[in-house]
Amino acid sequence: MSEKIRVLLSEEEVDRRIQEIGEQINRDYEGKSVHLICVLKGGVFFMCELAKRIKVPVSLDFMSVSSYGDETSSSGVVRIVKDLDQPLEGKDVIIVEDIIDSGRTLYYLMDILKKRNPKSMRLCTLLDKPERRVKDVKVDYTCFNIPDEFVVGYGLDYAQKYRNLPFIGVVEFDDADK
Repeated sequence: MSEKIRVLLSEEEVDRRIQEIGEQINRDYEGKSVHLICVLKGGVFFMCELAKRIKVPVSLDFMSVSSYGDETSSSGVVRIVKDLDQPLEGKDVIIVEDIIDSGRTLYYLMDILKKRNPKSMRLCTLLDKPERRVKDVKVDYTCFNIPDEFVVGYGLDYAQKYRNLPFIGVVEFDDADK
């Protein structure tokens, strides 16, 4: 089975929307600083672009939580692969994620992080699939709501491929190879 990639959101569309979200965060956190937590690996492309557009003081940390493996749908089993390096107590935190679909991963992650006593905690995602939600998570900043298709690019992967695409694409499988 082979796959091809169909463009869903162009590089220009993604760039423009990240700029808009950065401006909203600047307004919301005016006079404050913000601590961004990137959910690795997929979120790193988005967080780097977002951080460049935030004008208030920014600090960064990284966490890796897995629920996919090499599959195209969430397994529902969430595990911490890499924990944070810095404490969260008293910080205004924004969790930066590449995509939210079932909500299982973020529900679990936010529950853990709330216990670390941040001053505030919000969630920012590049892509959201709200119709796939099985756990209720409040997304504060969403760049794009997308249909229930398997997407890659801009940090999102399929079996570790396609993260480096500068746009959001849909993976289309060619079943004729079977």
